[in-house]
Amino acid sequence: MSGATGLDTDPPTTTPTGPPAPATGQDAPPPPTTRRVLWLVLSREVSTRLRSKAFKIMTPLFVVALVLGIGAASLFAGGTSTSTVGFLPADATAAAALDAAADGAGVDLRTVTVPDPADARAQVQDGDLDAAVVATGADGLQVVVREELDDVTGALLTAVARGQALDAQITALGGDPAQVQAAMGAAGVHVEALDPADPRHGARIALGVITGILLYISLLIFGPTVAQGVVEEKSSRVVELLLATVKPWQLMAGKVLGIGLVGLSQLVLYAAVAVPMALGTGVLDLPTSVALGSVTWSLLWFLLGFALYALLFAATGALVSRQEDVAGVTTPIIMMIIIPYVVGVSVLPSDPDSGLLDVLSVVPLSAPLIMPMLIAAGTAPGWQIALAVALAAATIAALVRLTGRIYAGAVKRTGSRIRLTDALRNR
Repeated sequence: MSGATGLDTDPPTTTPTGPPAPATGQDAPPPPTTRRVLWLVLSREVSTRLRSKAFKIMTPLFVVALVLGIGAASLFAGGTSTSTVGFLPADATAAAALDAAADGAGVDLRTVTVPDPADARAQVQDGDLDAAVVATGADGLQVVVREELDDVTGALLTAVARGQALDAQITALGGDPAQVQAAMGAAGVHVEALDPADPRHGARIALGVITGILLYISLLIFGPTVAQGVVEEKSSRVVELLLATVKPWQLMAGKVLGIGLVGLSQLVLYAAVAVPMALGTGVLDLPTSVALGSVTWSLLWFLLGFALYALLFAATGALVSRQEDVAGVTTPIIMMIIIPYVVGVSVLPSDPDSGLLDVLSVVPLSAPLIMPMLIAAGTAPGWQIALAVALAAATIAALVRLTGRIYAGAVKRTGSRIRLTDALRNR
């Protein structure tokens, strides 16, 4: 009797269970490239700013303000009304003399013919004519007005009356009034200007001041926005999640690029609305090429200026963790924007060739506000512009490294304000 049958059977097979083997390095997804990370951070910033209520409200309001301002300037610029003076058909010679006198004096005045004195008086009473000459004689012109004759028109009519009296005397003495008038017209003062003034000098100075104002406003709006955004992310702990996947310098660079792109788009919009309207209405009496050149340089200097100041704002914003502390760390940077602007708009109109402006136009932190003014005013030579651009670009390159270290050493730390030296040590 055998009891070994159980030993003759095969043992049961089992299937191993448990977690799968980890994926090899070849199967893991590659880390995102720097370009991809910067694009993601930039897109996030642009989307956030464009959706904000402040952007949606202030941008159209500023466009409306530009349109109304240019329209008002156009009305005031062309606000001098044309004076209209009526003459009887028999007084065509006197009317022609008045037209010539008005043209010579640069006065906006025109003459019309009225059929008779009664109609002339009726048109003056109705306001269709400012004045009407209803009779001429040896003692001068008889002029009808509704209330009073303005000084400019009165002076021109007096000149015409005296010219007619002179012609009468010349004729009485046997002379030819036409020859005398020709000789008098040929006589004049011939001026030699040693330093001729640009006829568009005033318009270029005005464009320079307006350029400075727009850049000043843009830098004061979008620069502190960078610092506020950094503090907002720190206080909400969002920065900790972001820095788990991106490097600190990538987050800072993407934020600066994103907010800068929004600011640039606003300036382009304002320029696209304001420049054609100002040129079309005559408020800006400059060639189109000059105006467009100034706009192009202004946009370039906004980019340079924003890069300079936004890097500083981002680094200083990382030093604090509460919005109420932002003003304390950003005030010195804001003053670096305000002081050059005030100097520029104060000195440029009276002394566009100022040596002080020349110096400030190449100093990197003041150049973004001063140099666009000088370019618009036409007082900045090419070598000075090139030097200012080169110095600003070199300063931006240096600030990228310095502010990147500060940002990396401070952005993860919350609580009380972080000292600059501590941020530089703790990367």
